[in-house]
Amino acid sequence: MKRVFGVKKNKDPPPSIDDASDRINKRGDTVDEKIKKLDAELSRYKEQIKKTRPGPAQEAIKARAMRVLKQKRMYEGQRDMLYNQTFNLDQVQFAAEGIKDAQQTMSALKSANKELKGMMKTVKIQDIDNLQDEMMDLMDVSNEIQETLGRSYSVPDDIDEDELMGELDALEADMGNETEADGVPSYLQPDKEPDLEAELSLPSAPTGQTAVPPGRSNTQTEDELGLPAVPRASIRG
Repeated sequence: MKRVFGVKKNKDPPPSIDDASDRINKRGDTVDEKIKKLDAELSRYKEQIKKTRPGPAQEAIKARAMRVLKQKRMYEGQRDMLYNQTFNLDQVQFAAEGIKDAQQTMSALKSANKELKGMMKTVKIQDIDNLQDEMMDLMDVSNEIQETLGRSYSVPDDIDEDELMGELDALEADMGNETEADGVPSYLQPDKEPDLEAELSLPSAPTGQTAVPPGRSNTQTEDELGLPAVPRASIRG
């Protein structure tokens, strides 16, 4: 059967945009090399035309230069067509890459959408509202507990605030009187230190000779301070 119908040949895959673009760029490089060679040849013919005199020789050189110039124009036209083809391929490649990016973006969005739907199933708005309400109730209870614990036990509830304000005004008036009289309230004045010199003042020592009663001789000795010396007690054996 294979001999009769033959074997089906495997087809080569179609060239990609990159392959086609590379091939066209190589052809363009080849055309550019040919144009450079023609430019060099034209430059040589120009020098020869300048050096030769008008006549048949110069005309022959001009004819050759015209032929080379025509070839250059032809190659330049081919190069422009290759550049246009390359530009078109670049545009197609850019559009294809944009489509691929769009496909990847859509795939990522679909995956994210599916994931978000699964996450939203576990989160409900009603549960969040209930949680917020419970938190507010707990905060209110906490504030009440703090106020209760901070209540003073020694202050009775039946205190007349007007009476307290009257006592406070009277206290301020007394403080004002003390300030006007002494300049500083008495309870802010420092304690006075006792005068030690006045308490420890002693009478001055007598100076000169003391009066001696008649019939007694002033034979009593004095100590170094001018005071009568104390007589020593006699020691009996």
